Amino acid sequence: MAVVMKTFRKHSVMYMLLIPGLVYFSIFKYIPMLYIIAAFKQINIVGGIWDSPWVGLDNFRDFFNGVFFGQILGNTLLISMYKLFFVFPAPIILALMLNEVRHNWFKRIIQTITYLPHFLSWVVIYGLMLAFLAPGDGLVNSLLREYNLPTISFLTESSWIRSLLVASDMWQSIGWGAIIYVAALGGIDPSLYEAATVDGASKWRQLWHITLPGIRNVIILMFVLRLSTILDVGFDQVFMMSNALNMDKSDVIETWVYRVGIQEMRVGLATAVGLFKSVIGLVLVLGANRAAKHFDGQIW
Repeated sequence: MAVVMKTFRKHSVMYMLLIPGLVYFSIFKYIPMLYIIAAFKQINIVGGIWDSPWVGLDNFRDFFNGVFFGQILGNTLLISMYKLFFVFPAPIILALMLNEVRHNWFKRIIQTITYLPHFLSWVVIYGLMLAFLAPGDGLVNSLLREYNLPTISFLTESSWIRSLLVASDMWQSIGWGAIIYVAALGGIDPSLYEAATVDGASKWRQLWHITLPGIRNVIILMFVLRLSTILDVGFDQVFMMSNALNMDKSDVIETWVYRVGIQEMRVGLATAVGLFKSVIGLVLVLGANRAAKHFDGQIW
């Protein structure tokens, strides 16, 4: 105990800095976890959560046996996989390209242009997509008509919705995500590149043997964090872009929970689905972290 108190007094200022974060997570993360019991109850709005009757695993059975379970789970996994394979590597590629730019003023301009979309809400982004891709007077379809080509209903055809979700997410997040990798690239010792140049290594060799290994731990860490939200496609984005004509390919767990939990007031079922997503995310994070330790040692 004496050693603990001595350490606390020595680093008391640092421990004080932890207080705002601990208060935030306690109020908004840990205390709400008490209401997980709603997943095992038939919620009565009048009686509240605590006085509602227990139903055990009935809410989970209703979800797994539901008519739309296969469709919404399939859509969620497919869109998540598309984003994992296409959106996740995009900031890494952009950061590697920026790392080769020798004019700092040009690098700063590109970084500013690419991370500005991060500050736009999905409402604004969907408005831009309407201006470009609307079936009637959208810019793209106007150009297609100008050259006597068939128009395309990008926003209402289900065959296009997943591509639009992935492309718009990449455009919105690529610049902001690249900031982390650009910072990691700045920590690589320049003497390694000088030695490689003296040894006659090409740019591709330097990329493969110096640059990528230098940011490997950061890539692994970001990948593990990404896996924790593998079932979180992005409610705001999907809610704005989905409609009755493309819902068969765009309806995901988050939008289904919104309809069931908010519109139909089936709070117990919605909570059960949220708990299911959290358990899947936890399992994936633990598994990915274990694999990362075998791959490159413990990364945190």
